[in-house]
Amino acid sequence: MTSTLAVNGGEPVRSTPFPAWPTADSADEAALLDVLRSGKWGSTHGDLVARFEREFAQYQHARFGVCVCNGTLALAAALRAVGVGLGDEVVVPPYTFIASAAAVTFVGAIPVFADIDPDTHLLDPQAVEAVISERTKAVMPVHIAGRPCDMDAFAELGRRHGVAIIEDSAQAHGAEWKGRRVGALGDVGTFSFQTSKNVSAGEGGIVVTNDEALADRLYSIANVGRVRGGGWYEHQHLGYNLRLTEFQAALLFGQLRRHPEQQARRATNAALLRRLLADVDGVWLPPEDPAVTAHGWHLFLLRLPGIGGRKHAFVRALAAEGIPCSAGYDGLHRNKALNDEIATIVKRLDVPWKEPHLPVADRLVSDTIWLPQPTLLGTEEDIHDIATAITKVLAHVDEL
Repeated sequence: MTSTLAVNGGEPVRSTPFPAWPTADSADEAALLDVLRSGKWGSTHGDLVARFEREFAQYQHARFGVCVCNGTLALAAALRAVGVGLGDEVVVPPYTFIASAAAVTFVGAIPVFADIDPDTHLLDPQAVEAVISERTKAVMPVHIAGRPCDMDAFAELGRRHGVAIIEDSAQAHGAEWKGRRVGALGDVGTFSFQTSKNVSAGEGGIVVTNDEALADRLYSIANVGRVRGGGWYEHQHLGYNLRLTEFQAALLFGQLRRHPEQQARRATNAALLRRLLADVDGVWLPPEDPAVTAHGWHLFLLRLPGIGGRKHAFVRALAAEGIPCSAGYDGLHRNKALNDEIATIVKRLDVPWKEPHLPVADRLVSDTIWLPQPTLLGTEEDIHDIATAITKVLAHVDEL
């Protein structure tokens, strides 16, 4: 390996690909063929989706689960189930995927941004307190990267203000806060099974809760207003058709079966990478928290506080060294499409709106990079290559 950056013509740290994602085996192939041959392809005729709902809810320490077609509409269903509607406000973090806030607008409500914690990239409960109003109906802590939010603080906040707590757990399969898995620590929680997620069916999602009445509402919302045990044309409510297919459920059983071993491997490799980067000048790692008894490790986040305006150049240089990486989120409070939609709702309803001031989010957006979860499924040698490449690029950061 030369000291010259690969992006400038030098030899890259590695050319070997990291483990592919998603994974499948012969059992998955057989399960798909079983569904194909059964002729029961939809969940209204088969029983795989219903079985998976029970198994996944149990896996996340929840009583009930309702599968849906994707994680975005899982959020919309959760919002409707807790009563969020036209003109209500929902507090969301700016450092998250656009679906977290977009789903709020889908039900006619208004996303209100609160700043994030500089140590965790997660929604800051104290910042939430500052933006709660009489129109606030729910708060949406998002477990970014698979790291649980402070669910003690959010549960207490929900009780004190009488607002629902909706956990966006799209990246947090298997994550735990004080020994309890995320999803049903608030009123309701959502997960995604999109291609990149640690449990994947290509697309899909689920909503979990410990509240039976909420579970029944979610079932109806996902099943065009039908109720459990009701007639085919008996629509007691208005609902979407959000159903998962039996094919997707067949894949998800295998994904869930493999998840504990894969999760343990990610955790071991993440711990090794933290040790290797701990003394690298220019790298800042989120501090560990004993309350996080299991991290989901959908992403490995690190900050480069001295990078200035060269973050995207750094990401390109690191990728050229053979390390998959991302510049991450830009901050939803800066997204024009979302702000235009919020402005339209606010204008039509003639309600007040205040431009958010989010200095922590702006600072973290400027210097945070990600490593995707498949990089944590490799060997110790792979992890050493990641650390070597980051150190190499940082040593030549002035050349970017």
